[in-house]
Parts: sequence; C-alpha cells; structure tokens
Amino acid sequence: MQDRAMKLFYALLFLFANTTKGDFQTLASSLNIRNSQIKSLAAQYAQASNSADVVQVACQTAQISLGESQVNASPINQTLVEENWSQTCWIEPYHIVMPRNTQDVSVALKIITFFAVKFSVRSGGHSPSPGFSSVGKEGILMDMGKLREITLSRDRSVASVGPGAVWGDVYEVLSTAKVLTVRAREPVVGVGGSVVGGGYFYFSEQFGLAADNVKNFEVVLANSTIVYTNIASNPDLFRALKGGGPNFGTVTRYDLYTIPVSTIWVQISTYPTTMALPALTAFDAWQTNGSSDPKSTIALSISLDSILVGLLYSEPLEEPSSVFGDIYGLEVGNVVFPAGNIGFAELQKWVAGAFLPGRGRHDYRAFASRTDTNITYQAYTFWSEKALAVRDATGANQSFVLQHVGTGLIEQGIQKGGNALWWTTTVDWENEEDDDLVRQVSIQTTEFWGKLTREANLDISFLYMNDASRDQNPLASYGRDCLARLKETALRHDPEQVFQKLQNNGFLLSES
Repeated sequence: MQDRAMKLFYALLFLFANTTKGDFQTLASSLNIRNSQIKSLAAQYAQASNSADVVQVACQTAQISLGESQVNASPINQTLVEENWSQTCWIEPYHIVMPRNTQDVSVALKIITFFAVKFSVRSGGHSPSPGFSSVGKEGILMDMGKLREITLSRDRSVASVGPGAVWGDVYEVLSTAKVLTVRAREPVVGVGGSVVGGGYFYFSEQFGLAADNVKNFEVVLANSTIVYTNIASNPDLFRALKGGGPNFGTVTRYDLYTIPVSTIWVQISTYPTTMALPALTAFDAWQTNGSSDPKSTIALSISLDSILVGLLYSEPLEEPSSVFGDIYGLEVGNVVFPAGNIGFAELQKWVAGAFLPGRGRHDYRAFASRTDTNITYQAYTFWSEKALAVRDATGANQSFVLQHVGTGLIEQGIQKGGNALWWTTTVDWENEEDDDLVRQVSIQTTEFWGKLTREANLDISFLYMNDASRDQNPLASYGRDCLARLKETALRHDPEQVFQKLQNNGFLLSES
C-alpha cells in the first residue's frame, strides 16, 4: 500500500512538472543560460518520461546556471553525504547543490519549483531524523555549508550569521568582543535548524530561546524572491519562523541580538546512578524555589552509568549555595569541572571535548510535564530498566535529560507564564537492524510518563521541536489556534505549498 502511494505521489509530481514544459525556455532565459544550452536542455526535457528523467534535467540546469563547482552530481561525493551527524540520515541524493550566497539559493529554489523535484535543505546536519536534512535519488539536497559568514555590528549588538555556520564558529568570532548569542549548547550544532526549531541555551531562562533573540531573517520564499522579515516587515512570517520549522522559506541569514555574557560561574560534577532520587529531588526543589533567579541554570543528565550535574550562573558568583540550594549541597561527587568564575570559552572547550559528535546512529525524543519528583523518578526507573536491557542486547547508549522551563523563559517569548519541565533523550547505537528495538525504549518511556502525568493532571501537550523524534508531532502540540495561524502564514507566503509538497521532510505543517 505504501509503495503504491509513493508511486502515485511521484506520478502526480511528474504530471505537475510536465504541464509546464512550454515554459522551460522562459525559465532557462531567466537563469542566463545560453541559447545553445537551452536548446539541448529543452530537447532532453521534452523526452523526459518519468521522474528520474526530470531530476536529471533539473541537475543539468543547476550545473549550467550555478556552475559545476556548486553542484555535486553522480558519482556523489560520499564525504558530503556523510556530513550528517547520524547515519540514519546518510541517504544519497541525485545531486547536491552547494549555494555560495542568497542569490544561488534563489536560483536553486526556482529550478526545484519549476521541475517539481523533491528536495531537502541541510545547514549543520545535526538532525537524526531520516529525510529531515537528506533526500534520496529522487531529489536534490541543498547544502548550506558555504553560507557560513559571521559578522558583528559596530555597536556589538547584532551578529549576522549564515545558516551553514555552527555555533562554535559563531562564538569564536564574537568572543573577542565579549558577547554571545543565545544558541544551542553544543558547539557542533548548526545555526540554521536550531533557530527555526527554538534553540534552548544554558541561559534561556534569562534571555529566552535563540528564536526569541532574532532581530531579522533574510529568507528566500518558494517563488524564489528574497525578503527580509522582522517585527515591522512581514511580521506574520517573522513570528512563524521563530519555532515554526522549515515550512515557510529557506533562511539565508539570521540577524541575532547579542547578550553581554563573558565571565560565568560553573561547577560540573558526576555521581553514581544510585544518587538519582536525591538528584531529582534537589533539582525539583531548585525548580520550585531557586530558579526564581533567572541567571541560574542546572543541567541534569543521567546516563546508564552516571549522573552529570552542571551548575551555571551567567555572571561571576561568590555564594553559590544561596542560588542552587539543595543540589549544591549534595554529597561531594566526582568534580570534573571545579567551581569557579571562568570565561565562557573554557566551558565551551570542555563541552566540545566531553560531547564529541561520535559516528553511528542517533535519535532524540521529547516530552514535557509539570514538575513532580515522584512521577519523574518512576519514569526514570522505568526508562533505566529498559535502556539497560537494550544496551546489553545491542550496545546502545541512552540518556535521561531534564531541562527546566520557567516563567522567565516563557515571558521572554511573550507567552503565558508557568513552571514546566522538558525531557529529552539522546540515543546512540551502531546497527540498522537494531533501530526498532533501540527506539522502543524512549517511545515506551514517554507513553508511560504521559499516562502518569495525565492521571495526576500534570500533563503538558507541548513538544520542543529540536528534541522531537521522527514520529512525534511538535507543531500540533503548539495548540489548535497557533497551528491554524502557522498554516495561514505558510499559505500566504507559499500559495503553491512548495515547502509542503516538495520538501522531503522536517516536521511539516501538511502533516500536522
């Protein structure tokens, strides 16, 4: 049934492209292709009898209009395919377009739209979900890796960043000015996907998500026009891009407000997993009381062998116990980062070494609830039992990560306040044949946890997009009214619904 549906889908795509053959010369002329080349391409296009033929003509058109150095065609450079962090996304496209600038992106989208070819856009390639930053032989991968320019305004208040940059590069440029941007926590994560998916930072309670700190987006729409969107220009699109994912256009530049963070206080310790209950209890006590200081952050990550507790404060601190309370007073663990006031660069260097982007297959999963230590501990013990059994069978490593969401973060996004807890898991394994078995741990954990929170009236429907798994639906979790507004915005700026019909995947509104 699924194969038949896919064949029908491609047949409809080809029919759509086929109806526009008479306009090919208009397209080619707009791309400044020479008449002799137009004649050859037009002849090939006229003889195209299936979707494979069409994507081949699209590839040749891209090579001629953008230059062969900007289009990697058959045989595909496998190094480019394997730039995706997770092997679940190592899918070989028909060809890879590597735009150098915004105009190249506009040209590429014009070609994709005309030929009705499936496509995917990759910035840092850190999504583990198949098809979200990759596409198969039926389509084109647009790799934004060359759009990685980073500049800082003269007054140091705004950083302009290309989607192909990674956050570690952004910090290196801004560090001499002693400012940061709100960003993803791991330096290897790409700018592009993390901002339009939200962007949770160590100090999001104080400054909001990365998406809350965008001044302006430069975007290429489906009709290949380049627009600038901010609070005054295209404000509906501006709001939609701040957490609405890849549904509205391809962002080619992010203008991000900087934050005056340079020297911070940090302590990072590890504990045995037998300390899970005391650690969760202390974390919840901080959420209820100590988190009223928005400069404070606690990172709590439980692996199958140890617990990592990171205490952070966004400026120098002399008396941490008054801020972090019980969790600072836990019996002394293995101190892996001694307490002290340090430059942010030192933390970034430690994180880069501690969380190396290993090869293999990966997955995330998201969950949210109001805080309740007993329920969280039940969910942890449920997860731990299953994750240990799966590790014994497959070698898969998994983590149980809690992320505080308080009123400060929500108010930064101009939303209704209230305490909440986000949970995520990172799952790492090697063999494709273990995919279903390994992923069942996080799926069953969220189902069990959801049942407990619903029974206690502590459930929250929201799912953080950047932590959601391939089968979850974060856009639907935003609420009916919000989802309707996002769909209206997408239809207004993409009336042909190119990003819904041709984009390979990536939490699409058409599937929400």
